[in-house]
Amino acid sequence: MRAYGNIRAEFPVASLAHKKGHEFMRLLIWGAGAIGGTLGAYLVRAGQDLLFVDIVEEHVKQINSAGLQINGPVDEFRVEAEARLPRQLDGQYGAILLCVKSQHTRAASESLAPFLADDGVVLSVQNGLNELIISQLVGSERTLGAFVNFSADYHAPGEILFGGRGAVVIGELDGAISDRIQRMGAILRDFDDNAQVTDNIWGYLWGKEAYGAMLFVSALTHQSIAEALADQRYRQLYIRAAQEILALADKIGIQPVGFNGFEPAPFLADERAQINRSLDTLIEFNKLSAKTHSGIWRDLAVRKRKTEVSMYQPILAQAEAIGQDLPLTRRWIQMIGEIEDGKREQSLANLDELNAELQ
Repeated sequence: MRAYGNIRAEFPVASLAHKKGHEFMRLLIWGAGAIGGTLGAYLVRAGQDLLFVDIVEEHVKQINSAGLQINGPVDEFRVEAEARLPRQLDGQYGAILLCVKSQHTRAASESLAPFLADDGVVLSVQNGLNELIISQLVGSERTLGAFVNFSADYHAPGEILFGGRGAVVIGELDGAISDRIQRMGAILRDFDDNAQVTDNIWGYLWGKEAYGAMLFVSALTHQSIAEALADQRYRQLYIRAAQEILALADKIGIQPVGFNGFEPAPFLADERAQINRSLDTLIEFNKLSAKTHSGIWRDLAVRKRKTEVSMYQPILAQAEAIGQDLPLTRRWIQMIGEIEDGKREQSLANLDELNAELQ
């Protein structure tokens, strides 16, 4: 894996928004769930020419018949929109926003490839390092990266909860500040006025992987995100979970970037006072969201389905390639798998077990 853009930088998006028809050809959002549904509803409301694709037939039918409803403290609105199942799709699209769960990236990328224009781009609006997979299938020159930290949940066919805003950042994989990344950034400003373009998208993605490790550990319990990070009995466990990922990123030459209170530098330097301040800020940030628990927890406790834990496989592979051990990461991944398989319950006892093993 090549590390790109070691200098953190964000660039105000050029004033290109609202010139409909000039940014890209018709937009396609592949995956109309929590992320894709929320993002797409705003773009449709702003007048973007956009089509949703989703594999859930009831969701597609509801969008076509009654529109897409956004609920929550951030906004309440319904938009008329078009949606298709993958088998119903035709034509080609200048920009495809891939918004599926990480574990479905390869299959979705293979399915969408025939519908991507020769000069089109795929923007990965997902959790994980899925740009690595997408670029293998459609070409790195047609792949863009995105980091998002807003909170949303799919609640029912045609209905999405938008729980709270968070960072929205996009970038070219090679760190270039290109015309097309600026155009895409302008489009995303229809969703969030603070959308940014960066020359270090890998830094943001690895930063979220470190934060995500803490969320996965919290999902071993039934505590909310804020409760989990505030629980002093397990704070060192959460710190170490993030530190393992950040140390690997640092070793391969990637500079992780902070967001919404999470600051990687103190974790890397093991500066406890600053780490505690970062965690306390994250607690307050999460208290503001109507989405109290992570999507990981919801997959395990509510939807009873597989989580996105497989998104850490590229990280484990990278660690193995350079001989770096990630004992805590491997162990919580194993525990998540056991919960998925019905062999372990979500409980604080899981964190007691981890603490005992790591002492």
